[in-house]
Amino acid sequence: MQPLFQTTTMSQDSFPGRDFALKPEFSRGLSGILHWLLLIVLIGIWVWRRFMVHGQRHEPKLGLDRLKHEFRKIVLALCLCLSGTNLLLGLLSYFYWYKNGWFDLRSLVLILFDFGGRALAWLGLFGCLKFQGALKIQSLLKAWWGLSSLVTSYCLVVDVVDYRKLQTLPWPFLALDFVSGCVGLVLCYVGYAKKNELDDLDQREPLLNGNGSLSFNNGEDSTKTKPPFSTAGVFSLLSFAWVGPLIATGNEKIIDLKDVPQLDPTDSVSGIFPYFKSRLESRKGNEDGKITTFKLTKALVSSSKGELIFTGFLALVYTCASYVGPYLIDNFVQYLNGTHNYEYEGYVLALTFFVAKIVECLCQRQWMFRLQRIGVRIRADLITLIYNKGLTLSCKSKQGQTSGEIINYMTVDAERIGNFSWYLHDPWLVVLQVALALFLLYKNIGAAGMIAAFLVTLVLMGLNLPLGKVLQNFQEKLMKSKDKRMKATSEILRNMRILKLQGWEMKFLSRIIELRLSETGWLKRYLYSSSLVGFLFYGAPTFISVAAFGTCMHWGIPLQTGKILAALATFRILQEPIYNLPDTISMIIQSKVSLDRLSGFLRLDDLPSDVVERLPKHVSENAIEIIDGNFSWDASSANPTLEDINITVSHGMRVAVCGTVGSGKSSLLSCILGEMPKVSGTIKLSGTKVYVAQSPWIQSGKIQDNILFGKEMDKERYDMVLEVCSLKKDLEILSFGDQTVIGERGINLSGGQKQRIQIARALYQDADIYLFDDPFSAVDAHTGTHLFKECILGLLGSKTVIYVTHQVEFLPAADLILVMKGGRITQAGKYNDILNSGPDFIELVGAHNKALSTLDAFGSSTASDNSVITEDAKTASKEKDQSSKSEDSGLKAQLVQDEEREKGQVGFDVYWKYITTAYGGALVPFILIIHTLFQLLQIGSNYWMAWATPVSEDVAPPVTRVTLLAVYVGLAVGSSVCVLIRSLLTITAGYKTATLLFNKMHQCIFRAPMSFFDSTPSGRILNRASTDQSSVDLDIPFQVAGFVYSMIQLLGIIGVMSQVAWQVFIVFIPVIAVCVWYQRYYISAARELARLVGVCKAPVIQHFAETISGSMTIRSFDQGKRFEETNMTLMDGYSRPKFYVAAAMEWLCFRLDMLSSVTFAFSLVFLVSIPTGVISPSLAGLAVTYGLNLNMLQAWVIWNLCNLESKIISVERIFQYSNIDSEPPLFIEENHPDASWPSNGEIELRDLQVRYAPHMPLVLRGLTCTFRGGKKTGIVGRTGSGKSTLIQTLFRLVEPAAGQITIDGINISAIGLHDLRSRLSIIPQDPTMFEGTVRSNLDPLEEFTDEEIWEALDKCQLGDEVRKKEEKLDSPVSENGENWSMGQRQLVCLGRVLLKKSKVLVLDEATASVDTATDNLIQQTLRQHFTHSTVITIAHRITSVLDSDMVLLLDHGLIAEYDTPSKLLENKESAFAQLVAEYTARSNSGF
Repeated sequence: MQPLFQTTTMSQDSFPGRDFALKPEFSRGLSGILHWLLLIVLIGIWVWRRFMVHGQRHEPKLGLDRLKHEFRKIVLALCLCLSGTNLLLGLLSYFYWYKNGWFDLRSLVLILFDFGGRALAWLGLFGCLKFQGALKIQSLLKAWWGLSSLVTSYCLVVDVVDYRKLQTLPWPFLALDFVSGCVGLVLCYVGYAKKNELDDLDQREPLLNGNGSLSFNNGEDSTKTKPPFSTAGVFSLLSFAWVGPLIATGNEKIIDLKDVPQLDPTDSVSGIFPYFKSRLESRKGNEDGKITTFKLTKALVSSSKGELIFTGFLALVYTCASYVGPYLIDNFVQYLNGTHNYEYEGYVLALTFFVAKIVECLCQRQWMFRLQRIGVRIRADLITLIYNKGLTLSCKSKQGQTSGEIINYMTVDAERIGNFSWYLHDPWLVVLQVALALFLLYKNIGAAGMIAAFLVTLVLMGLNLPLGKVLQNFQEKLMKSKDKRMKATSEILRNMRILKLQGWEMKFLSRIIELRLSETGWLKRYLYSSSLVGFLFYGAPTFISVAAFGTCMHWGIPLQTGKILAALATFRILQEPIYNLPDTISMIIQSKVSLDRLSGFLRLDDLPSDVVERLPKHVSENAIEIIDGNFSWDASSANPTLEDINITVSHGMRVAVCGTVGSGKSSLLSCILGEMPKVSGTIKLSGTKVYVAQSPWIQSGKIQDNILFGKEMDKERYDMVLEVCSLKKDLEILSFGDQTVIGERGINLSGGQKQRIQIARALYQDADIYLFDDPFSAVDAHTGTHLFKECILGLLGSKTVIYVTHQVEFLPAADLILVMKGGRITQAGKYNDILNSGPDFIELVGAHNKALSTLDAFGSSTASDNSVITEDAKTASKEKDQSSKSEDSGLKAQLVQDEEREKGQVGFDVYWKYITTAYGGALVPFILIIHTLFQLLQIGSNYWMAWATPVSEDVAPPVTRVTLLAVYVGLAVGSSVCVLIRSLLTITAGYKTATLLFNKMHQCIFRAPMSFFDSTPSGRILNRASTDQSSVDLDIPFQVAGFVYSMIQLLGIIGVMSQVAWQVFIVFIPVIAVCVWYQRYYISAARELARLVGVCKAPVIQHFAETISGSMTIRSFDQGKRFEETNMTLMDGYSRPKFYVAAAMEWLCFRLDMLSSVTFAFSLVFLVSIPTGVISPSLAGLAVTYGLNLNMLQAWVIWNLCNLESKIISVERIFQYSNIDSEPPLFIEENHPDASWPSNGEIELRDLQVRYAPHMPLVLRGLTCTFRGGKKTGIVGRTGSGKSTLIQTLFRLVEPAAGQITIDGINISAIGLHDLRSRLSIIPQDPTMFEGTVRSNLDPLEEFTDEEIWEALDKCQLGDEVRKKEEKLDSPVSENGENWSMGQRQLVCLGRVLLKKSKVLVLDEATASVDTATDNLIQQTLRQHFTHSTVITIAHRITSVLDSDMVLLLDHGLIAEYDTPSKLLENKESAFAQLVAEYTARSNSGF
């Protein structure tokens, strides 16, 4: 036997001219000397530290110890692995290769010298880093790693030269030098390239460690429980054993968020976002400072570059390991055919196959997990960036970006970019895999076949460009249409109450369906185009193999079974990147579109920081100073919104701002806050400020948290604030007091309660400057008087206060009154000074005095001292209250509950419903049959090539070349056609299912009772309409199909292997059983983690939606940082289950891979062990070819199953909202009222009792009275007395718990909801406008002509305002009507009812947001046009109800008084008389 490692003499004889430096003896000797030197240095350092520097304090740890812990563990693992590998090769060299005569003694000594030095040096390095981490050897490490890389690269070059010339080097040496070189590069990266990251880490340490740490762990002490990933050892990291305890917990109980361990600091958004932000801002500094797609991408890559490089290294090793099988398969077939090159060759080949599989498994699992980890980081970074941007957007930018669109950036685009992490390395891996495949093809079928395969591959790759552009275009259009739908959905959910009151919900549902039709048009194009791409690339391996084999036959190149099987194995491995290529292209396109959209959003203008000059309180004697100020909401407009503003407000002054609707009062406060763009002038603000908005902004959460608003609890001040804001009585009524959870937008509070909580929030802050935007209009006269006295004049007596008000009676108390008209301050001064100095103020006061004259007509100017309810009334109230509490004891529960999530296994009925939704499941059998046929044709074509080609050159082929190629081409074309049909059928079924599920869910949501929207934050609904629907549209059909396809493919492989060696079932069956057990063990935890991902995402969306709507309040309180931190906390809560879902998946896949590798190894050993000739080498080779994919496919089946169960939860969540209890029917045919109903409009209440939910107390407690037809009835009462609840019951937003309401003798509960609501009209408490035009807001059902609309506008005093605008009736209305004032919005609502002309009209605080003059005009309009209608008015302005025919006074859900105003006023002790007295006293008083 010829020695494999030649001596020097032989080498010189063979190649006498070869340079000495290229001799393997020299390279081995040099390598050994350097490694032994390193070992001696390390021992010397250890001895010196141990015996010479004893007792001294350790120096700070070297850079490696301060690196992110995962890099430290990686370095330790690499050192240990290199040491073990060199030791193993050294032992093999002596005990195997030397014993078999492959080396002479001289060569053996050199090899042992080199391998021994390497093994001990790397082991010594491991020991130093592991146990002597404080050694200051950083310079030595860097020098060694650099030198080691150079020496290893040199050895590799010598090995390659020697191997190519002499074919004398055992390939493990070559492989070892290659791997050592790669390891050296990784270590150099850690030593050198991570220097910058070390500096960044130093800067970040105060944020992450020590006493100043930010806590983002939901109340858990992170010092007590360290994340398992942080503390895991090398072997635990490799095997994912660190996630085992969580999976075990999932088998014992249902996992909740508190069971999920915390994130490592390097994965927590608080740890990663500052680094990402610094990278983005450092790149923003270039060019124009704007964020481009390229800059954003670069910052994302830069923030995870370490992980990216490491995963790239793992992908490289994995790819190389995956080609070991195809490389050796020809040798294996020849061995089975009887050609033995050396003893135990079969076992060496089997061991090589097995080791390659283990390396492949380890690399792939770490690669996949770390890519998903990068995805979690990217997602967290982007969502945090979007949130922070949303908090600083300027008003103009917000008008162009609705909250629905911004939520889409968060729910869809950030998710998609995060998911792209899976595909990060695919583009360059495809190139590498194709290159390796071509090399193997060249080795097996020669240059001609390789060139043919390469050309076909190029053609297929070239088709990417046009197809990619088409897909990108469709994707962009799809995302834009999805944005429009989500924007509309968000707006509709926010205003569902008004839609139901008006009976418009079905009309707006049809709008959503229309938007969805536009979206699904692009979705259909995108999916079917993707199927064409899929067909081309699924068929690619077939096209390549036909071209390669056809070329070989044409040129007469002999094809043998081993080489054919090697080529087929190569094609099969090549299938994975080619199969994934369409997905990769699609994801690149989708991610590019999402990055473009995000960068466009991030480029939007922020609020300018230089509008207001902020000064400390004691620096200036003036609190607020505006000099020559001109401000405009639209910077491009020629006419500023506010002109020539000059104000000087000293510390402690009270300033009142008044004026008619749309005069610029709210805009003035906005410019002081810095919210309004400044055209010219200066603003100076001295001291801290807070702002109370006209429309209350309340966060969902506890009442106490809303009042504290981030400040520490000061019990004394807190109680004082509650007293001042008259909240104590309200809190006593609420079941949970100040711990009551408020629904979204304060849904379970009255308008007055929301306003008082908002005022309490401002008072608790103890700021220097207070800005109030007409907060007293939403409360009754008594409460308003109390608030003004105790709050403005009392608690804030020494503060600077600017208050906008329509109540003239509050003006005399001001030190300065600003009268506004047309964006200018027309008058300024004290009350008496300006009373006769101009017409504008006289007009306002005159309207007020006119209203007061009505009171004088009733003779109610007396009893001004009766400002409180009598003791008897108080006692009665307490008794009623106590009876209410006793009646409802035991029924306490919060309105807003935690989001419901299914628990336990996803039911089979969910899968069954999903696959049978489209066409009753008729397409499913055809898809299964076609894919089975595809698999049979694939196996058949490969079996044909293995059987029809000779095993070796001396065997005659059983068929002619023409027959061989013709049959193969026929089978290949058949399988490709099956792929196309299968894709089309899958997409057709998936598209139809998505459409049906969407329609059903939205039908159920729009038909849900109002209580559902009261108790369900819109974030939960938006999450289903956005993220879950996207999964159903684009992911789940392919997940279901992928599982079925992989299952059929696995059965095909088992069938092929069983044909060759049924004995493999001895191992295969128990291994499958263990795999199934593992899957069942894993799925309990994985399922609940996947559900937690969905549940934890809704709070992120909900918090963001609330932040967008309240951004002005948040900024005015300077609470931006706190809200950003809250978002980070919620984001970590979302990332935690996401991170552990990925880890748990890899935990399972690692174990499945190992088990399938054992199965494959057993089958190989069996094939090697049986005598030659017992089994056909061709069939055995075919079995091995398929077996190479066994572990991948087996893991793929389980992975698909688990991933499907995780993804199908989106379907489960959609089904949840497709089975909501519905409102009563819209129409009841047998009880269809006449077209003229109601003709009289008489409303009768009979023992009416109402509660909002079964577990909540009664709000109305037995009302019995009659509202006469054609008469006007006023309803008054304190805040929270049940006025608005009565109106909601009239419209059946809330169904009576007992009793009934009849209109003209018809029980309203017996007719259809649409029949009822369409015959009634209402002007609601919260004026609502929808994005669109003036026309669409007045007439959303498109029932009226332009002439009728103009007539209505003129009647409601808006005609002139609309005529000023260029587009007239088509003038744009932004989201929530934010480009119209609150009063103008209220007038638009009046215009709607004027168009509708109903017999029953309800006014729920309809004039709260307008000045007294406008109120008088509205009342006059209503009296003129609704003379014969039944009008029910709820008002806090007593003058609005004094001309009513009847007045109903409610107190704690009971009728306290019901009579004509004159009779009630005759009795000075009546509650109504006292209300009038309070209002009169307040109006006549100067406070």
